[in-house]
Amino acid sequence: MFHVFRAHRPLIRRIALVAALLALAPLGAHAAGFPQDLRKALQAIDVPLDAVGIWVAPVDTGKPSLSHNPDVPMNPASVMKLVTTFATLDRLGPAYFWTTRLATDGAAHGKTLDGNLYLVGGGDPVFTHADLWKLLRQLRTLGIERINGDIVLDDTALRLPPHDPERFDGQPLRPYNAGPSGLMISFNALRLTFVPEPEPDPPEAATQLASLGNPPPAAGPERRPPRVLLDPPVAGFTLETALSAEPGRCAARWYKALDAQPTRTPRGEGLNVSGPWRDDCGIKDWFVSPLSPERFAEAVVGGLWHEMGGRLRGRVLHGQLRGRADTLFVHTSRPLADVVRDMNKWSNNVIARQLLATLGASDRDAPDMVQGGARLARLQLAAAGVDLTGFEIENGSGLSRTARITAKGLGQMLQQAWERPFMPEFMSSMAVAGIDGTARKRLRNSGARGTAHIKTGTLNEVRAMAGYVVDQHGRRHAVVMMVNHPNAGASHAAQDVLLEWVWEGR
Repeated sequence: MFHVFRAHRPLIRRIALVAALLALAPLGAHAAGFPQDLRKALQAIDVPLDAVGIWVAPVDTGKPSLSHNPDVPMNPASVMKLVTTFATLDRLGPAYFWTTRLATDGAAHGKTLDGNLYLVGGGDPVFTHADLWKLLRQLRTLGIERINGDIVLDDTALRLPPHDPERFDGQPLRPYNAGPSGLMISFNALRLTFVPEPEPDPPEAATQLASLGNPPPAAGPERRPPRVLLDPPVAGFTLETALSAEPGRCAARWYKALDAQPTRTPRGEGLNVSGPWRDDCGIKDWFVSPLSPERFAEAVVGGLWHEMGGRLRGRVLHGQLRGRADTLFVHTSRPLADVVRDMNKWSNNVIARQLLATLGASDRDAPDMVQGGARLARLQLAAAGVDLTGFEIENGSGLSRTARITAKGLGQMLQQAWERPFMPEFMSSMAVAGIDGTARKRLRNSGARGTAHIKTGTLNEVRAMAGYVVDQHGRRHAVVMMVNHPNAGASHAAQDVLLEWVWEGR
């Protein structure tokens, strides 16, 4: 027995050395240092550890305290918006802004503008129909009532590739599928407001019986479908409804029962809305995107000008301002710091697409500004020392099946953002867990409520989060967790376990 032991002594030493090296290696799928509560939470939903990427590191050192599958490229869903945020803040600065202007190649004579009116977009991601109304109102304050020409919409500020709103998930009317535009108005979204109709007055006979102290005949109340209001006003657009009023309580996702189909008539384009409606829902808003950004802009400009009492001899059409034109009025957007806050708090895909295209405006060698923005984002991350293994940003919004980044790459970017001058704007753009934005329902009953600034992301088979957490000792950590698995949708509780683990300082 003694001789057998001596014979295998070199092998035993090698095994001991391998075991020691494994103990010093970054945590892997079955590392002993993996938080047990997190392991149990993932096991409860049948998500294997090899489908999870995690990176946790204190911002004051940047050295990971928990690293799991850090080098595996994974789909981050909308967490990719943090990459777009980092790249645009880093290159353009928090004070960057866009302009949209009114110009004319004609002259005013009394109440008439002889010539064309140009609305020249600058790629503003948050230009609304209210902003457009202010510009047109300023024109009206000059006394202009009639335009003896066309209203020309110039959206050439952004050089963009073709966009198919149906390509991602076959839902072209969903506002999140809208493409970018050099003249985007209200995110290309039309608001439908459902207003319940009051119950009709009782018939005259029933009223007379009631006045004599006799109850009216028993009958169920007559129900009417709601009125549906459009905002903003859209010229040449027809709304048809075939809603049925039904009794019952309003469902949390009431709009899932509705169907909207584009229509085309000799009078122009339109929308048909059908499905069951319950008055218990009260007044509700539903946003749809039935028109391309180009057609939507034409319809909104024409509708608002008509609503303001303006008259137009020509048409509202797309074109480009060429030659001499006098600028009449200029609208200046909110700064980029505010725009990324709108984007990340509520995960606005249209803003993200616009920002990536804006980033690519300086890359004149790229086929279009989206590809240019993707290339510049990669260069900026590389310059910051971020791991780019398998990196693919595609459109900058995370609404993508091909977007990829590693947990370590996201963690390194969060660390770099923490050390940059724009750190306050970057961090404040994220939702606060248990407080606001897309994370308002997270950690509500936890001591960690309000301690995490995070960006969340969800797609089919993808659930991710990334951001910063302050632990009970006042130390801040960069936190990343991505799950790519058919059961990923159920992993929000596991992600909350990780956030609490970091907050507890374990």
